[in-house]
Amino acid sequence: MFEPALMPYFDYNIEQRLQLPNTNEKCCKICKKLPERKKRSRAAKQIMSNNNSNTVQQPLVAPPAPGALHIRLSITANELPVSAGTQVNSAHKTDHNAPIVDVADIAQSRRLTLRSLCAVLLICTLFTAAEGCGPGRGIGGPRKYRKLTPLVFKQHVPNMSERTLGASGLNEGPIKKNSPKFKDLVPNYNSDIIFKDDEGTGADRLMSRRCKEKLNILAVSVMNQWPRVRLRVIESWDEDNAHHADSLHYEGRAVDITTSDRDTSKYGMLARLAVEAGFDWVYYESRAHIHCSVKSDSQQLPHVSGCFAADSSVLLENGQRKTLRDLNIGDRVLTMDAAGQPVYSEVILFLDRNLEQVENFVQIHTVGGATLTVTPAHLVLVWHPTEQRLEYMFADRVQENDYVLVHDQYGRLSPQRVQRLKVAHRPGVVAPLTRTGTIVVDSVTASCYAVVNSQKLAHWGLAPMRLLATMRAWLPDSNDVTQVQAKSVAGNSTVSATMRTKGIHWYARFLYALKDMVLPQEWRYQ
Repeated sequence: MFEPALMPYFDYNIEQRLQLPNTNEKCCKICKKLPERKKRSRAAKQIMSNNNSNTVQQPLVAPPAPGALHIRLSITANELPVSAGTQVNSAHKTDHNAPIVDVADIAQSRRLTLRSLCAVLLICTLFTAAEGCGPGRGIGGPRKYRKLTPLVFKQHVPNMSERTLGASGLNEGPIKKNSPKFKDLVPNYNSDIIFKDDEGTGADRLMSRRCKEKLNILAVSVMNQWPRVRLRVIESWDEDNAHHADSLHYEGRAVDITTSDRDTSKYGMLARLAVEAGFDWVYYESRAHIHCSVKSDSQQLPHVSGCFAADSSVLLENGQRKTLRDLNIGDRVLTMDAAGQPVYSEVILFLDRNLEQVENFVQIHTVGGATLTVTPAHLVLVWHPTEQRLEYMFADRVQENDYVLVHDQYGRLSPQRVQRLKVAHRPGVVAPLTRTGTIVVDSVTASCYAVVNSQKLAHWGLAPMRLLATMRAWLPDSNDVTQVQAKSVAGNSTVSATMRTKGIHWYARFLYALKDMVLPQEWRYQ
């Protein structure tokens, strides 16, 4: 910025400059012999040095070119601030009619420009541009590279049993050729996949739609990982009963795979690629193959909150049992306190209640005959005998041979082994909230909370509702208000007005929306 401001002043003949008063002739003769670039540089240095001295030199004025601007680069004595002890030569107080460009102004402009540049750089550093995100691979730019770690022998992902809802889910029964579900199996004719087909019937090409989708994705990943190598399927839907009774091969939901070159050193990475392709359960089962399986095509998305089946029952303080569909706010039901002892606690509200909605439930059967029917995202209390500790776990993470707390005939909460797990479809979901945050449903101890994998955090989050219930209990007419009755359409029976509420409670809905913004992903139900 400084050098271009000086350029119009020096664009004239050196001989003319020598005719001006107070001109350094020696300097001008040197400039004669220098290139034009060096002349401008040398003259600029001379002016800057003169500007720093106490004396002010006479400005160099040249005959202006047509349309040129008169520029004065030095400061006149009239404009120069004089400090104590500074002498100014009166001969230098000459004023000129030409427009003036002050060197100090130029320097000040340069400092302002540098400050502005620094400010812009700081803003760019603090507010960096974000890449766009989109639903497909082609939106938002290339994905960042992430190093893949091969699975080790006998490792499975996720780290739970295959037939749990957190993995591939429970089996729904074998599919035979004469079964109505046989038409749901689809053949896979992908040319990038080699099918062994030992039977010669094409059975290894039959699989569920979800299994076919994930297998095609894996085939592309294999070719990208190892050029000239293809995916090889050695077993898919099985009709010969060659596997164990609960195998997902009988439903077309499982495949055993290798690479086309049968290089066993690649199988660990092949298993990792299967995980990345979206298989719900991958197992490095054998040195000869990798086992993969998927969820059922008919499986619905789990309920957004955690609920019990409406026909489940609870034990009241008076010794009677009542179904959850008939439960009222203010009823005192059997729960578990912080010390692990059975206590009766008041129902303060319903987090969710919908008697018409049909949902998928997990049924947990114990060896003692107790059965808990609950949605997959609900928290269930599990006892670890080897570690002697209790843990709240999502219902679909519970496995066979785990231990749950059951209210026995002696009035104690004792651990019982889980004998089997099943999936049920039935109407009616109810989620009562007690003051203790726990409840014993169908003799099995469970939490009142769901979706968030932390009993303490969920209990703390519902503290305002417990405080509100306490304040309502102090009101003088609260007991009369809660006993409002209404005629039932079906007959002469009466139901509490509080039972007419339907859907998720407004505060619970607020917490469900808040959790996605403040909680890490590993704390939430997936």
